[in-house]
Amino acid sequence: MTSASSSGVPAPRRAIVLSGGGARGAYEAGVLRFLLDDLPKRTGIEPRFDIVCGTSVGAIHACYLAAVAEGVEGAGQRLVDIWRELKVEEVFNFSPGSVINLPRRLLGVRRLAEQLRAGQRPDRLFGLLDTGPLERLVLDAIPWRNIRRNLRDGAVEAVCVAATQIATGRAVVFVEQISDEIPGWSAETNIRMQPIRLMPVHALASAAIPLLFPAVRVGSRYYADGGLRLNTPLAPAVRMGANRVLVIGLSHGVRPTVSEALAQQRTAGFGNPMFLFGKVLNALMLSPLDADLARLHFINEIIENGEEAFGSDFLVKLNDTASRRATRPIQRIVDLTIRPSSDLGLLAGSLVSGEHGSLELGTFHKLFMRAFSSEANSQEADLLSYLLFDENFTAPLAELGHADALAREEELIAFFTD
Repeated sequence: MTSASSSGVPAPRRAIVLSGGGARGAYEAGVLRFLLDDLPKRTGIEPRFDIVCGTSVGAIHACYLAAVAEGVEGAGQRLVDIWRELKVEEVFNFSPGSVINLPRRLLGVRRLAEQLRAGQRPDRLFGLLDTGPLERLVLDAIPWRNIRRNLRDGAVEAVCVAATQIATGRAVVFVEQISDEIPGWSAETNIRMQPIRLMPVHALASAAIPLLFPAVRVGSRYYADGGLRLNTPLAPAVRMGANRVLVIGLSHGVRPTVSEALAQQRTAGFGNPMFLFGKVLNALMLSPLDADLARLHFINEIIENGEEAFGSDFLVKLNDTASRRATRPIQRIVDLTIRPSSDLGLLAGSLVSGEHGSLELGTFHKLFMRAFSSEANSQEADLLSYLLFDENFTAPLAELGHADALAREEELIAFFTD
C-alpha cells in the first residue's frame, strides 16, 4: 500500500512500464543502459522502481530489471551487449529447408487439432518459426532465481508481465510480489491480475507473436503476445498503486499533421501487404498508450480543478467518499514518457535500401522482401523494424535510446528525487 508523508501527500511509489515491439526493444535496452549505468555515475542517483511492468519484449526486460534490482554493476551495458550480439538466423531459425517443410508443418495442424480434442495439451501451438533459439536466449540472459530474492529483500515490490489469453481474448497480467494483496479489475473488464511465481514461460508467452511464434501453454491455458491487448501496461502499474510512472515507448510520436506528399506516398504503398500491416501494427501499439496517458492526465486535471474550486482537501474528501462506497481511491500521478526521437520504420528502411551500408538479410527476411517489395514504400519498413533482429539495426537503436534518455536527464533526476 502507498504510505503518506506528514503533509498527507502520498510518498513516491515508482513504476517503470516497458512496451512490446520485437526488435525495436533494442531502443528500450539503450534507455535502460542510461538509467542503470550512467545516471548513477553522472548524478549519484540510484534509480529504484517499486513496480516493474512489461509486455512482449518489454516483459523480458521487466524480468531482467527485477533480476538485477539489487544493483549489478554494468547491468545496462550487459543488456545492450545481448542485443548487439543478436544474429537474425539465431532468433528466427528459418532456413531454406523450413520452406520445403512448411507444407508438412501445415498438415501437422490437423494432428494438433486431434490432440486438443482428445484432451491432450502440448506445450506449444502452431507457429511458423522455431522459438528454440529465443527460449535459450531468455533462459541464459536472465538470472531468474534473483527475482524472488530481490522481491524478498525489498529491492523491488512487484513484477508484472502481460499476456493475451487466447480462449477469452482477455489480457492477463501475471504478477509476482511478496504481498498477498493484488488489486483486481471488475468482472466486466478485459484485464485480469493473476498472482504467480514468474518463470521463463511467462515471458515467452508474453512475447509469442501470433502465427510467427507458437502460442505458449501456461497451466492448462494458452497465451499469445501481450501486445494484442496491452502493449504498454500502464494500467496495471497504476492499479498496483504507482504514483510516478516512467514509460518507455517504442513508437515515434505521431505529429499533429502529416504532409500531403507523405500521405500520398504512404497511400500508394498500401498495395504492399507488408507495408500496410506495418502501419496497422504501429497504430495498434501507439494508440492504447496515448489513450492511457490522456486518461491519466485527465484525472490529474480533475484533481487540480477540484482543489482550486473546493480547497486543498478536495482529494482527501473525494477519497473518503470513495472509501465509504467501497470504490477505488484516486491519486495524482506523475508520468514521464521516453519515446524514439526518430522514426524507427524509416531507420529500418534506410538499412534495407542500403543507404547506411550493406545489410545481410536472413532467409526469413529475404522471403518477405521478395514477396512484398515495391518502390512506393522503399523508405519505410515498419513491419521489418519489428522483426529485424540484427546488430546493424539493434546497435543504432540502442544508441538512440541512450541518447534520448540522456536528453531527458533533468526530468529523470526530478522523477527519482523524493
